[in-house]
Amino acid sequence: MRRVDSETVRFVLDGAVVAVSPSSPTRTVLEYLREEAGRTGTKEGCAEGDCGACTVVLGELTADGQSINYRAINSCIRFLPTLDGKELITVESLQTNESVLHPAQQAMMDHHASQCGFCTPGFVMSLFALYLNRNSARREDVIDALAGNLCRCTGYRPIIEAGQNMFAYPEPARWSRTDAHSVTRLRLLQTLRRDSRDALRLPGFEAPRTVEQLAAAYEAAPDSLILAGGTDVGLFATKHLRELPPLIYVGEIDELKVIRSEPAGVWIGAAVTLSDAWPALVAQYPTLDEQARRFASPPICNSATLGGNVANGSPIGDSMPALIALGAEIELRKGATTRRMPLERFYLSYQRKDLQPGEFLVGIRVPASRPETLLGSYKVAKRFDQDISAVCATFAVTLEGERIVAARLAFGGMAAIPSRALQAEIALVGSAWSSESCDAAAQALTQDFKPLNDMRASSDYRLQAAGNLLRRFYLQHSAGLVRTRTSDALAETP
Repeated sequence: MRRVDSETVRFVLDGAVVAVSPSSPTRTVLEYLREEAGRTGTKEGCAEGDCGACTVVLGELTADGQSINYRAINSCIRFLPTLDGKELITVESLQTNESVLHPAQQAMMDHHASQCGFCTPGFVMSLFALYLNRNSARREDVIDALAGNLCRCTGYRPIIEAGQNMFAYPEPARWSRTDAHSVTRLRLLQTLRRDSRDALRLPGFEAPRTVEQLAAAYEAAPDSLILAGGTDVGLFATKHLRELPPLIYVGEIDELKVIRSEPAGVWIGAAVTLSDAWPALVAQYPTLDEQARRFASPPICNSATLGGNVANGSPIGDSMPALIALGAEIELRKGATTRRMPLERFYLSYQRKDLQPGEFLVGIRVPASRPETLLGSYKVAKRFDQDISAVCATFAVTLEGERIVAARLAFGGMAAIPSRALQAEIALVGSAWSSESCDAAAQALTQDFKPLNDMRASSDYRLQAAGNLLRRFYLQHSAGLVRTRTSDALAETP
């Protein structure tokens, strides 16, 4: 395979290879598009990945190098060097000529789905990603695809109608589903694929290709900042205006992007995106479906990683309560040395983790489901989509007959770290599975947590909500009823 320049970012745009030497490793894709490439169709709204005006689509080779995976991402918090070896599609890329629009664009026009037009390119690109990956879409599919796009003037009904009807238009000459996965595009990306000999290295940025390279680089420079999807680190640059230390990007390490089914459960590498990690968890634990859908928008989940959420350790990170309640373990590595620990022991205090200098997360192992264990996972927030939790909770209760023999109750938003409610667990274990035992456990939550008052909720509200979630968990399972999606009716379990 042809060697690739290790000091230049190279990616595909409109069928041609673009070579860029970024002025800064934290220069965003949005800044490049608007200020250098002259592609002003991509807009800046929030600069934090919330509004969707900056949405573009990224094409990336699959692990075997034999196909391309296209997904929508937020360009406002995506650093330009992370485009290396990928294909970038913007709203300007879609039009075949001045008179022929792509179906995602034409449907927006025909269904009167745009007024001021500022948000429209982002909506088009989210719909375009849906178009490339499906042959048709239900209303619910379109709504999920647009969860990260905000509109303040048109209203969502005509936009959703456009998304449902775009599949009825004739396939375009450019960016049909066949064209997107053509051999020509595949071969072009394959020529840019790097190996461990020519890993990308820029001033202040490097992208190792193997775990061994990562371990050596981080041990040699432990003050560096590990970068995965950038959905949190990106805000350090765009909102906090911080000067960042050297970045070590883990998104090019195939070993860290592995999902592996094992007899004991499922292994999820630290660089697996949330778009891939959540389905693997839901396959084992269907009850987590609603948490997966509400976690973040598709463009965020297409960049962000489960390992990044875990390593960040935010007290309001929604994946940790579920993982802790399930008894997940993590694997850490420093140099050639690895160690494992239960995830709950990883968090020491606010933003303090049990990490040595130069040590990084390799992956998460989640135990297999057990039929005797009841599971419930809940999120309380002001909005259904795209909102930070006031309280997030996951409950795993194991029964023998009608008696509780084990309980793991994990919460986010209740303390400085995601943590178990140990006193509430004690109140449950050994008791009968009853509303009285759950009431006692709900009362015990006051011994476990002293929540803060903040703009999302008061301390009293959080305690009351946490207790009520536990009561809801009991009511759903005691009646043999489990809600897997908020939009679904309660379905009786077999």
